[in-house]
Amino acid sequence: MGHCAMMSGHAAAGHGKKREPRKAILLAAFGTTVPEARKALDNIDVRVREAFPEIEVRWAYTSGIVRKRLAEQGKVFHSPESAMARLMDEGYTHVAALSLHTIPGEEFHRLYKNAHLFQQMVRGFDQVLVAPPLLSSREDMFRSADALLGSLPPERRKEDAVIFMGHGSKKHPADGLYLAMNQVLQNRDSNAFMGSVSGYPALDDLLPGLHERRVRKVYVVPFMAVAGDHAINDMAGDDPDSWKSVLEKEGFTCEAILKGTAEIPDMVRIWVDHLKIAVAHFKTK
Repeated sequence: MGHCAMMSGHAAAGHGKKREPRKAILLAAFGTTVPEARKALDNIDVRVREAFPEIEVRWAYTSGIVRKRLAEQGKVFHSPESAMARLMDEGYTHVAALSLHTIPGEEFHRLYKNAHLFQQMVRGFDQVLVAPPLLSSREDMFRSADALLGSLPPERRKEDAVIFMGHGSKKHPADGLYLAMNQVLQNRDSNAFMGSVSGYPALDDLLPGLHERRVRKVYVVPFMAVAGDHAINDMAGDDPDSWKSVLEKEGFTCEAILKGTAEIPDMVRIWVDHLKIAVAHFKTK
C-alpha cells in the first residue's frame, strides 16, 4: 500500500476568489490519560516542529473516552473534527493531518474519512491531506522492526525473548499487520515476537514458541505510541491476567519496559517521513 495512495486532496470548488495559502499540521493521536506517557507525544511534537518550522502545528485526540477523562481533570483536548473546525474558522487553507496510530485500522479510517469532508464544505479547506499511520508499507515494517530491536536495553542477551505488545483489532483486517510484524521480527531475531492485547497473535499464541526455545527470561515492551494504560496495566500490571503475571506463572522471569514507540527516534522518523510526503503534495499555486 503506497503512501500517496492513502492521501487525496484536490482544490475544492466553490471558493470563489483565491485565498492566500495558510498551512497547518494536525497531529492526531489516540491520546492518553497518563501524564508520564504524554512525554512520548511531546517528543513527536518537538520533531514535527523541527521539520516544519514555518507551519502551524495543532493536536487532536481521537479517543472520546480519553478526551472525556481529561475534561473531568480540566484538561481540554479536541477531537480531530473539532480541531479542524477551529483551523477552518481561523482561515487556514491547507491542512495535513498525521495519524499517530500504529495500523491503518478503525481510528485511522474515521480520521481519513471525516478530514476530507472539511474540504467539501463551502469555504472549507482548499486541500486536506491525511498522512498514514506507522505501518503503511513493507518498508515501514522493516524500519519499525529495526527501530524496535535497536531500542532494547544493552543487557538483553541473545537467549532472552522479547515480546512487543500491540493494541490489536478484533474487527479490522489491518490487524493482520501484527502477524506480519511478528514474521519480520522473527526473520531478524528468532527470540523477538509481536503480540497484541485484542487481536492476533495474542500472548497465548506465543507461549508454545517460548517453551520450545527453552527461554528463561522475557522482556515485554509496548508497540504503541505511548506507554499508557495498556502498557501499565495489561502488560506490566500485578493483575493475574497481565502479560507479566501470565509469563511469570508460566515459569519465565519477566521484565517490563515502559517506553512508547514515540520515544524511539528512528520510529518517530517514520511518522515524520509520512508527513513530509503529505506536505510535499500541497497545491498552493
